[in-house]
Amino acid sequence: MLSKKTKYAINALIYIAKHEKSSPVMSSEISEKQHIPKKFLERILLDLKSADILGSKRGRHGGYFLNQSAEDINLANVMRLFDGAIAFLPCVTHDYYEPCEECKFEEQCGIRHAFMELKHITVKYLKSCTLKDILQREFLLS
Repeated sequence: MLSKKTKYAINALIYIAKHEKSSPVMSSEISEKQHIPKKFLERILLDLKSADILGSKRGRHGGYFLNQSAEDINLANVMRLFDGAIAFLPCVTHDYYEPCEECKFEEQCGIRHAFMELKHITVKYLKSCTLKDILQREFLLS
């Protein structure tokens, strides 16, 4: 399950992608239109900025804008930024690996191999699903 933080981050990115053509988008506008608590959103936007996914501009016409094209921002990167590993078991991740306490022979564990395959399929799909794809889906559904 996605954390609220990740869901809000994706919603904010989609909103920015839809509205940034005229000028950067203010956090207060995103908060109001997407029903995201302002303080929580500001922390999310700063994390996205630190990850170089967003840029920001100060001043009267300031706000947030995509630092990359919508086709280069994928769901896997956003999810990893806020939720960490994309896996059901800690023994199938690379960056967040932890051995299972009950497993004696990890390389021969059928459970691990099944969940490793699931992780590979999931990550491949999430990497292919970009903001541009989501925007196109919303356009087709409207």
